Amino acid sequence: MIAQVLVELMNKNVDKTFDYLVPSTMQDKITVGIRVKVPFGNRTLEGFVLSLSNDSNYQKLKSIIEIVDDTIVLNEELLDLGKQLKERTLATLISCYQVMLPKALKAKEGVVVPIRYEKMISLKASVPKDIAFSSKQQQIITLLEKGACSKKTLQAISSSSVETLLKKGIITEEKVERYRLMEDAVKAPRYPLTEEQQKVVNQVLAKRNQFVPFLLHGVTGSGKTEVYMEIIETFLKEGKTSIVLVPEISLTPQIVKRFRARFGSVVAILHSRLSEGEKYDEWRKIARGEVSIVIGARSAIFAPLKNIGIIIIDEEHTASYHQENNPRYSAIDVALIRGEKHQCPVLLGSATPTLESFARAERGVYQLLSLPHRVENRPLPKVVVVDLNQTRKKDSFYFSSILLSKIQERIEKQEQVMLLLNRRGYASYLSCPHCGYVVKCPNCDISLTYHKNSNTLRCHYCGYGTKLPTTCPQCKESAMRSIGMGTEKLEEELQKLFPSVGIVRMDYDTTSRKGAHEKIIEDFAQGKYQILLGTQMIAKGLDFPKVTLVGVINADTGLNIPDFRSSENTFQLLDQVAGRSGRGTVAGEVVIQTFNPDHYAIQYAKNHDYLGFYQEEMKIRKQLKYSPYYYMTLVKVASKEEVVARMEIQKIYRSLERNLKSSILLGPTSAGLYKVNNIYYYQIIIKYKKEDALYPTLTKIVDYYKSNSKIKIMIDFHARSFL
Repeated sequence: MIAQVLVELMNKNVDKTFDYLVPSTMQDKITVGIRVKVPFGNRTLEGFVLSLSNDSNYQKLKSIIEIVDDTIVLNEELLDLGKQLKERTLATLISCYQVMLPKALKAKEGVVVPIRYEKMISLKASVPKDIAFSSKQQQIITLLEKGACSKKTLQAISSSSVETLLKKGIITEEKVERYRLMEDAVKAPRYPLTEEQQKVVNQVLAKRNQFVPFLLHGVTGSGKTEVYMEIIETFLKEGKTSIVLVPEISLTPQIVKRFRARFGSVVAILHSRLSEGEKYDEWRKIARGEVSIVIGARSAIFAPLKNIGIIIIDEEHTASYHQENNPRYSAIDVALIRGEKHQCPVLLGSATPTLESFARAERGVYQLLSLPHRVENRPLPKVVVVDLNQTRKKDSFYFSSILLSKIQERIEKQEQVMLLLNRRGYASYLSCPHCGYVVKCPNCDISLTYHKNSNTLRCHYCGYGTKLPTTCPQCKESAMRSIGMGTEKLEEELQKLFPSVGIVRMDYDTTSRKGAHEKIIEDFAQGKYQILLGTQMIAKGLDFPKVTLVGVINADTGLNIPDFRSSENTFQLLDQVAGRSGRGTVAGEVVIQTFNPDHYAIQYAKNHDYLGFYQEEMKIRKQLKYSPYYYMTLVKVASKEEVVARMEIQKIYRSLERNLKSSILLGPTSAGLYKVNNIYYYQIIIKYKKEDALYPTLTKIVDYYKSNSKIKIMIDFHARSFL
């Protein structure tokens, strides 16, 4: 028997299977989708068996050394999915498979993720009646009569008694596998569906055994999560499984809590903040069929579930559903592939869908569903737009008098406040007031951000950090001035203004430790803090009934970014964060501070008018020939040598110009982030409606550079930003 093995090397030159002999001792165990160890040159590598045959075109074959797993790692569906992903992204096949798996199932030297075991104690069939037991021994026996117990629990009663009973053969010890995430669910009340919610549920269930992509456009607070759970419950009763994707790790604790309260232990979680052991455990639960619902971030779309009944993508507009390194895939595209394979609905939900998704719904590619009202007909929050051009002359640099008075009012009423500033750190950068020198990252073409807590300057792209300089590195004058503000500085100002109020900050810096997200969310939900301030991670999906005021410190941070999506991103962020207010019984209010009060994105967000914004933005996109009127693909080159990157992008441009006759080419130009971690980036944007030559041309370009170690080619068919 011959096995065709794909070895775990990312090199494009070995992006193919190699034939290996299957030893007779392994022939009963070898199957497609299993991992094996094979000799490769002078190394031993792991790889996946992709097919089996009886003959080979090669005369001398090496043999498989050993089988790594007892069970299949990649089932037939995932093997096929990887091949489709390779074709769509032009990535290597092995990278398409590796993105589906936890680290424990990837070949990486020195990385061992063990299975966790626990020693369990049980009583033997019958306890001899002629033996006298001590009081501690009797206590242990009485406990074990109710069922098996962990050895640790019994040792807490008496370690010596446990050992004595083991020696006498009264009890037995067994090593049992234990998953790391074993949380008890607290039952929560179920809420009756509104007529609008029930209508959406019925529309989805009417297509339960068909591949139908749905777009659920529901205002913030309209009860989309209840709709998701009601639909999933029906599929659960029919023996079908479900995948639910959420965009931010910060959303996971709340949504998992609600799902576990409803469905108990059949829920598994997959996201990047789990330890490698936890990810491995959750993946094995799914692969073994022990759970029926998977909740997680982008990569959870590859969960090895069988018999999928529905795939749900919440907050579908979020950029985090698009992977920015190889394979550069869209989780929505993968969901549609899997939905078609399983002949099941795919439900995309958002209060602010992407223009692309809403345009597809208008054309009938997606079936549009609507939840236009909040549950119990609660009003959407009233939005006040504050013109900072006017208030900055008389108010504080950070807070208008309007926002401050409204914060004070909420504090006095024992209500809660959320404040958004989409920039972390203490100051945007450090500048010398004498010569104008700005402290920049030595590895990247970007200024360093000042973090006061650690008294360091840090690069938010490569991670470089350095101590705060006491003098200007250029003119040697002693004063350096911080320019701009981030969440850390805002927290300091709030503590000065409201010294007796509980304030908590939620950004990358405060949530980098494991469990930090959950702790902040839980503490705020329990009322330990009255003010939550943070970056965009607080804007989506979180549900705090006591929040009656949301303040946006500066709505312009994303508006002035040179990106064609900047208006859409700003509208989405403002509408989403506004939706955190007034979700309980008390009406909510929102204060948006801005230097651009008349900008259409801000005005439509003020009126909660998604359709108005959509129509306005679509006119601009049509005029400028941007998505969704045109498909857009990003071609980027990266090199440690700037001159090499610049020369090769010119060559690629000439090739594209020759071959793509139905496309518009923008560039070549340096990328928005021109230098990151000592690597230089140049790019070309391809705009097209229909271009048959696109994939063949780009495939030739990728193949041409696969042996060139000085150049890295990146092709992104799903790029959300071209910076």
